[in-house]
Amino acid sequence: MEKENNQSDLVFGIRPLIEAIEAGKQIDNVFIQDGLRGELINDLKRMMQKRGIIYKQVPIEKINRITHKNHQGVIGFVSPVTFYRLEDIITSVFEAGKSPLILILDRITDVRNFGAIARSAACAGVDAIVIPSRGASPINSDALKTSAGALYSMPICKEHNLKSAIDYLKDSGLQLMAVTEKASDLYYQADFSGPAALIMGSEEDGISPEYLKLADARLRIPIQGQIGSLNVSVATGIVLFEAVKQRLSIQ
Repeated sequence: MEKENNQSDLVFGIRPLIEAIEAGKQIDNVFIQDGLRGELINDLKRMMQKRGIIYKQVPIEKINRITHKNHQGVIGFVSPVTFYRLEDIITSVFEAGKSPLILILDRITDVRNFGAIARSAACAGVDAIVIPSRGASPINSDALKTSAGALYSMPICKEHNLKSAIDYLKDSGLQLMAVTEKASDLYYQADFSGPAALIMGSEEDGISPEYLKLADARLRIPIQGQIGSLNVSVATGIVLFEAVKQRLSIQ
């Protein structure tokens, strides 16, 4: 991770990070040296907690591997993209007379998968990608490059509670479609013509059981041959363009 971040994407030191947050900078993540104490660091932690900024306590060696500048035991990663409120996205899509198509990524951590998914989502007309605050791929230079710039224009909603976000989408009339190898229904049998939220699971163990329980439909992609599963970015593209096909057919 350390090698994937440009120095220009970092904020070093406690006071500069406080000032960056107060100035409205989008801070994606923060590393704080283990055992760091003091009134100023406590002020920083309270500010981050209030604004939902995630921070991690890490050994000083990890911070030193990222930079040798005078970091005072604190570095912040400035996000290259602006995060959106999910409620604002849904409201604006409905007000425009459109049927929302939202993509939810449950713990997708590989930056190249994330970038490729964002590129497919932009091409498919997805209205927003929803990711969790913890356990999601960093939005860094590799993700931006793989997305072919799509991440600069694709609205990203970073949610501290993914279940609450799913509940909100369902309450707003969106059908939750979960793509899983454990499903019996095939993805092209689902109805994507109306308001829909597609959820894709992590590279390791798929969609979390608590989210699968909330799904209105569980779908699978038929697989032939010796390999039992698809890369998550490929699977996402397949299902998204089934939604595109269905939506174009009713226009």
